[in-house]
Amino acid sequence: MTQMIKVLFITTLLFLAVDAKHKLRRKNYKLPTNGKIQQTPYFRFLPYQDEKIPFNPEADNKIPGEKKGDFEDTIGDANIPENEGLAKPDFEIESDGHWDLINQNSGVSAMHINLLPTNKIIVFDSKIYKPSRLNLAPGMPCVPYKDDQTKEDKLDCAAHSMEYDIETNEVRPIAVAAGDPWCSCGGLAPDGTFVSAGGFGDGGKTLRYIGGGQCQGPKDQCAWREYDNLLVDVRWYASQLLLPNGNFILVGGRRSFSYEYIPKEGVASKKSFFFPFLYETSDIDENNLYPFVHLSTDGNVFIFSNNRSLLLNPTTNKVVRTFPVLRGGSRNYPASGMSALLPIDLNAAEDANNIMAEVIVCGGNVPDAFQLAETKKTFLPALDDCNRLIITDPKPKWDTELMPSKRTMGDALVLPNGQILFINGAQKGTAAWWDADEPNYTPVIYNPEKPKGKRFKVLKASEIARMYHSTSAVLPNGKIWVGGSNTHNNYRNLDRFPTETRVEAFSPPYLNKDFDKYRPTIDETTLTKKLKYGDLIELEFSVEDGAELTKNDIKVTMYSPPFTTHGVSMGQKLLILKNDGIINVSKGTFRIKVVAPPSNVVAPPGYYLLFVVHRGLPSKGAWVHIQ
Repeated sequence: MTQMIKVLFITTLLFLAVDAKHKLRRKNYKLPTNGKIQQTPYFRFLPYQDEKIPFNPEADNKIPGEKKGDFEDTIGDANIPENEGLAKPDFEIESDGHWDLINQNSGVSAMHINLLPTNKIIVFDSKIYKPSRLNLAPGMPCVPYKDDQTKEDKLDCAAHSMEYDIETNEVRPIAVAAGDPWCSCGGLAPDGTFVSAGGFGDGGKTLRYIGGGQCQGPKDQCAWREYDNLLVDVRWYASQLLLPNGNFILVGGRRSFSYEYIPKEGVASKKSFFFPFLYETSDIDENNLYPFVHLSTDGNVFIFSNNRSLLLNPTTNKVVRTFPVLRGGSRNYPASGMSALLPIDLNAAEDANNIMAEVIVCGGNVPDAFQLAETKKTFLPALDDCNRLIITDPKPKWDTELMPSKRTMGDALVLPNGQILFINGAQKGTAAWWDADEPNYTPVIYNPEKPKGKRFKVLKASEIARMYHSTSAVLPNGKIWVGGSNTHNNYRNLDRFPTETRVEAFSPPYLNKDFDKYRPTIDETTLTKKLKYGDLIELEFSVEDGAELTKNDIKVTMYSPPFTTHGVSMGQKLLILKNDGIINVSKGTFRIKVVAPPSNVVAPPGYYLLFVVHRGLPSKGAWVHIQ
C-alpha cells in the first residue's frame, strides 16, 4: 500500500468517526420498557414510586401504509441533483431584523392571546382592569358588577377582550360577561374552537369557548360562550395542554395541587387527581405556577415545576419517570423563565415508536427573588442560562449554556425554520405588579442545530418595554406579533412603564428582502388541506432562484400556534415532516412529497400552519387540519 493510499485511508476513517459522533447527538433513544419508575432522591416521597406502570397510549403509533401516486411515477425523471447527502447550510443573513408599529392603540392590553385558524388573534385581559381603552360596540349590553369599594351596583361598558385581525390590524370588541379570566389558561381544540379555563375569583372554575363551528355566521355572532363553576378545582395560574385524544389536561394553579381534564362543552368536570409533585415543588413564594407542560413523542406529558420535572401518563394517571433536578434557580411563576419543546425531526426517526423529544428551559430567577421584589423593591438579576434535556433519553442530563442577556418573563417562540426566538421580559426582578426593572428590549435567536457556543444571535431592540403581562405570537407570514405589558393593577397612561395597548410586528432576519429570490412560495391550490396520519402529502412551491436546489435544502414544517400568557406558550410544537423526494416541475417550480405525522401521539388532531423552508428561509404558512 503506497503512502498516498494510507493517507487517504486514514482520512476516510477520521471523516466517518466525526460524522458518527455528530449523528449521535440527534439519535433517537428508546425508552425503558419495564415500566419501572427511576428513583431519585428528590421524589422519594411520591406514594406511587414503586408501582409498576403499564404504558398503553390510546393512539397507535404505527405509520399507516404509504400510498403510491403520480409523484412516485415521475420522481425518477426529476431534474434534481443526485447527490442529496451534501446539503447546503442555511443562508447566512447579516440582518438583525426590524420592528414596525402596526396598531397605535388596540384598546385591550394583551395579557392572553392565541392565533386562530381564521387569521384572527383572540386577545383578552382581566375584568378587574376597569376601564380598558376599548368600549363595547354600540348595541352590546354593558356588564353589571359590584364596586368592591363602594359596594354599589355599576355597569362596565369597556371591552376586556377583542378579536385582532392580523391582515387589517383592526379590532372587534368582545364582552366578557361571566367569571374573570385573569391569569387563566387556554388552547385550540381540534375543531378550531378556542377553549379557556380558570381565572381569578368567580372565574377560577370557569370554562369559556369562542370560535369553531358555532361562529361560522356573521362575525358579530362570534362571542364568548361562558360556563361558571364547571371545574373541580380552582385553576388560577394553571397550564393547559391538548392530548392525543383531543381532550385538554389542566395542571396546577394557585394552591391547587392537582390536575383534571376538560369535559365536553357545557358539561361539568367530575374528578381531579391529587398531584403531590406540585406541592413538593412549591416554595414559600410558589415558583411552581404556570408549570411548563409539553406532550412528549411517546404520548406522556412532560411537566416542569420550579426546578424539577417528570413524565405523567395521561391514560393511566401514573408518573412514568422523573428527571434530574435543574440547578441554578427557579423557572416558573413568579420567577418566570421560558420553555419550549425543540423541533421534532421526523426524518431522523427510525420508526414512529422511537422519536426523539428534547425540551429547553431558560432564564428565571433565584427562589427568593420575588420576596425581595415584593417587600423591599430589591430587584435581583434574572438568570441567563439555557438548559436542554432529551426527555426520551434513557439517561438524560441537562446540558447548559449561557444566553447573551438575562431574562425573566420572556417568551420562547419556535419559528417556522426551527429556530427559537427569545423575546420580551425584564433583566431584573420577577413577575407580579411593580416587581421588575430593566426591560429586556432585545430579542435573541437561538439555533439549536448549531454547535454549542455559536447558537445565539442578538437582534434589533424594540423601543417599547414589554414586561409583566406581555405576549407574542408567530404569524403565518413569519413575522412576530408583539403586544401587552401592564405592570399595574389598572390601566395607566403616565408611568415609567405605562400600560401598553400598542401592537408591534417584529420581522426576524429570515424576512430580509435581499433573500426574497430564494424564499419559497406555496401554491396552495396543490396542497391538500385535510390531512390524515401517515398519508403522503404532495404540494408545489416556487423559488425565483432555485438553481442547484436539492432535496436536503428543503424542509416542510408544521406548527401548532400556542396559547401564550405570562411567558408560557402552551401547546406549541413544530414538526419537521419526513421528506420523501422533490422534483423540478418547471423553471423555478418544484413538487415535493412529504409524509404526514405518523399518529395523534406525535401531532394531536387540529389545525397547524404548514411552511416550506429553503435553507432557513420560510414561506408564508398555509393552514392545514389533521385527524
